Amino acid sequence: MAEYIIKNGFVFDPVLGINGDKTDVAIKDGKFVETTQLANPKTIDATGMTVMAGAVDIHAHVAGPKVNTGRNFRPEDKLFNCTPRRGVERMQGGFSVPTTFKTGYDYARMGYTTVMEAAMPPLYARHTHEEIRDTPIIDQAAFPVFGNNWFVLEYLKNNEIENTASYIAWLLRATKGYAVKVVNPGGTEAWGWGLNCENIHDPVPFFDITPAQIVKGLIEANEYLGLPHSMHVHANNLGNPGNYTTTLDTFKLSEGIKPRGGWGRDQVMHHTHVQFHSYGGDNWGNFESKSPEIMDYVNSHDNITIDIGQVTLDETTTMTADGPFEHHLTELNHLKWANTDVELETGSGVVPYVYSPTIKVCAIQWAIGLELGLLAKDPMRVFITTDHPNAGPFIRYPRVIKWLMSQQSREEMLNGFKHSEKVIDATHLMGIDRELSLYEIAQMTRAGTAKALGLGHMYGSLKPGLEADVAVYDFNPEQEHAPDDIEKAFGNARHLFKTGMQIINEGEIVSNGNKRTLWVNARVNENPQVMRDVKEKFLRYYTVTQNNYEVAGHHYVPNPYVIEVDATQ
Repeated sequence: MAEYIIKNGFVFDPVLGINGDKTDVAIKDGKFVETTQLANPKTIDATGMTVMAGAVDIHAHVAGPKVNTGRNFRPEDKLFNCTPRRGVERMQGGFSVPTTFKTGYDYARMGYTTVMEAAMPPLYARHTHEEIRDTPIIDQAAFPVFGNNWFVLEYLKNNEIENTASYIAWLLRATKGYAVKVVNPGGTEAWGWGLNCENIHDPVPFFDITPAQIVKGLIEANEYLGLPHSMHVHANNLGNPGNYTTTLDTFKLSEGIKPRGGWGRDQVMHHTHVQFHSYGGDNWGNFESKSPEIMDYVNSHDNITIDIGQVTLDETTTMTADGPFEHHLTELNHLKWANTDVELETGSGVVPYVYSPTIKVCAIQWAIGLELGLLAKDPMRVFITTDHPNAGPFIRYPRVIKWLMSQQSREEMLNGFKHSEKVIDATHLMGIDRELSLYEIAQMTRAGTAKALGLGHMYGSLKPGLEADVAVYDFNPEQEHAPDDIEKAFGNARHLFKTGMQIINEGEIVSNGNKRTLWVNARVNENPQVMRDVKEKFLRYYTVTQNNYEVAGHHYVPNPYVIEVDATQ
């Protein structure tokens, strides 16, 4: 494998404490190394440019059945963007729900090298992995959903943490999954009866358990196993006025629990797309931001990380395993709606949505997401996402970075809204003059996300020994820039390397890379009861056999990267 040296760039690496210093970056055999270890490297001149580790997206919906439903459901989405094959790039299409090829290429252009698929229905894990396999360049992993799973509900009703942990280990292995995901705990199962769990104490019909018991039990089971990532939760009551109290109640379930496993993370709970969970008021008329209350808690509790779920003010396609929310959304906007129930495990819905800057609620949502990022005292625990595609497409990450780095760009947006005064009165953004630095952006998109995922030993830094994932942007931090220059630079990486392979050269994609699928193999002590329960439910309830359920073979995961966890102690 070729050797490279990236010379004279302005390097931003929070792990190494490098804040804009001109430092050379050396690559050999797919890893970062000391410059003294190179023999005859190819030189990449990064003079006047910004150099960061490859970015890591902790939460997006980019592969699987609901994503493909979105593609089929919305052929009009392809009208936004369709490009023919050129060079090594395959034909691409789609905007809010891009094709697998476009997904990989668009992430690469932004300097992203690792992406998490945040909600995989176990029954459709094979479908999910087929799409991951077809997505070029980026390393990926998928989070199976557990928060409405019948096994989990039955075990946790009786506080059977060890059995829950054994089942998690089995399901991660069976589906080639990475982490424990929880979506509207108990609420999606209730939706099978036309009901919902709107707070953490609402009982789940026919299971005699509450969302609070589900969330806390899964945190405990996750730490019992010592998995790389923490429990990853989409809490109850998403998207409703006044829901910030439910969010705070959910946060509090993590109190007193410490991380295990030695993966370097500090958190036991990651709460995703918190913008959707930071709402005050009791109706859409008095809808307002409660981001200060949310961030006061996050800033004072080190065992929580969050991502913001930034609204980008685009037409998009919402999709979530929170089935009752999608029904609620279609009742609001009267657009087409797809809904499904996944036997014994979860459900899902898909609804198109237009976040219009002329609508007051949408503008307030936009402001709340930015407030969360700007009020963060520790950017290593607050991450940039759009909950792609729910709050907007991931290709808007450079625009989100612009807004976070430029008070001018934020105020231009605020003053340009149709209901500007009402939006300013209902939010706190106009009073925040903070502008994030490139170092803080690197924390929120690289170092912090890698650490929270338990992948700091692989990604998020240019430290010798780590995977040689590095992006070079045509952005000189010593010069004055218009806000739009930030967006342009971070949307068009000048150079990109993935595990030491050059993917982008002078702004052009030159390789489809050698992407990998990460999954966790958690070894546990033999548990006959759980294995009997699995066998029984496949015989009595599932419409597929166990052999047709599990993900196995080269076809689904042709290039696996297995992370071993020993939970037998």
